[in-house]
Amino acid sequence: MTAQIIDGRAIAAQVRQEVRERAERLKALGIVPGLAFVLVGDNPSSLSYVRAKGEAAQDAGIYTETFHLPGSITQEELLEFISRLNADHRFHAILVQLPLPSHLSEEKVIGAISPEKDVDGVTPLNMGRLLRGEPCPQPCTPKGVVELLLRSGYRPEGKHVVICGRSNIVGKPLAAILMQKREGANATVTVCHTGTRDLAYFTRQAEILIAAMGQPKAITADMVRPGAVVIDVGNNWIPDPGRKSGRRLVGDVDFEAVKEVAGAITPVPGGVGPMTVAMVLYNTVEMAQKQALGISEV
Repeated sequence: MTAQIIDGRAIAAQVRQEVRERAERLKALGIVPGLAFVLVGDNPSSLSYVRAKGEAAQDAGIYTETFHLPGSITQEELLEFISRLNADHRFHAILVQLPLPSHLSEEKVIGAISPEKDVDGVTPLNMGRLLRGEPCPQPCTPKGVVELLLRSGYRPEGKHVVICGRSNIVGKPLAAILMQKREGANATVTVCHTGTRDLAYFTRQAEILIAAMGQPKAITADMVRPGAVVIDVGNNWIPDPGRKSGRRLVGDVDFEAVKEVAGAITPVPGGVGPMTVAMVLYNTVEMAQKQALGISEV
């Protein structure tokens, strides 16, 4: 039986509508949620991502500015610029678009963002809070994955979740979220990576399988437990001479084959990607509320 398709675009639209309504309630109190994008250099993909996020933010009633800085900017100049954004009361949230030019330290730049304005939850303090189960902005892609599961009816409580990938922006924080002893989490989590022997042995045990490896079609049908929920975080461009662009976007899962085995699956595109953008907006409004009112709901 073919798997149910988990429609990330539709679920993201629900989240964005909720954000829009919350932003309107804040505006009625004289608070305009603000989001600053920092873009360094002229990476075409980064330009496209920031433009899409900016348009989504404006549509949700969030004030946003994109600060497009030259690729030649020095480390000291960029850190000073972020320091000024930290002190700018127009912005409740800051997002530095990665990757940065090679002469800049991503670690130092991310560490310079005020934890209170860290919309993607990537500063060391917020990552530590996340692991401890303390309140903090959760990284947007992992948060989006959890929302996909909850809103499509595939709750992780008590399930064996296998995550393929241990990056600081997906694998590690997602594991930290799902292992917490709380509603919407409380899963048994296994994290696999490039050093895992016999990856398929672990993936076949997963009731929920999350692929975040950065390798196109790395998860094949024989690696999936029949009826499992498969979440594909992959975002890979592969050659496709049949398209005008000469390429197409695929995930880390062999979608066509795996959908005949899985119980539910996210497509690429149209799965996790829209949820990441929606969670940037969600976190921005949440942070605006907390900074202005000291509460998480309004």
